[in-house]
Amino acid sequence: MDKLETQIKQIANGDLEAMEPVYNRTKAAVYGLALSIVRNSQDAEDIMQETYIRVYEAATTYRPQGKPMAWLLRIARNLSLDRVRSNPAKELSLEEDWILDERSDFSESSLDKLVLKTVLSELAEDERQIVMLHSVERFKHREIADIMGIPLGTALSKYHRSLSKLKKMLEEERK
Repeated sequence: MDKLETQIKQIANGDLEAMEPVYNRTKAAVYGLALSIVRNSQDAEDIMQETYIRVYEAATTYRPQGKPMAWLLRIARNLSLDRVRSNPAKELSLEEDWILDERSDFSESSLDKLVLKTVLSELAEDERQIVMLHSVERFKHREIADIMGIPLGTALSKYHRSLSKLKKMLEEERK
């Protein structure tokens, strides 16, 4: 049994201390996925908190199938989509603090934010999610298909199409 599955089972049995390693192991993926959907760091943080509350509440319903991360990220994805649907009039634009200015130090963190800003602004919602999950969080395409509830072929084609878009955009920037 996967370590994450074991920890979810411990949570289901009332072991609150098992939440910490689950959180530490999955927080970057949960936040990244939420951010790729809601495009606002405060909302992504709220969704992250709600995700772990739901994990705690639903741990008893989890059925070990070798895909605990897919289960957890599906919760985060559904919460993120609910947030977007509940605020249809809200402008989902990139935040000011993500835009580099002349004082930027161009550290790896700043450059990562710039790349992330580009990805978020140029891709459709499902494309952003797939790119984030594969390129940033290192999920396999099969896992992404499970998380998003789409066929493997669709996940692969959207990923490759997204990379083509980004490549074309970068080539146009160089001109």
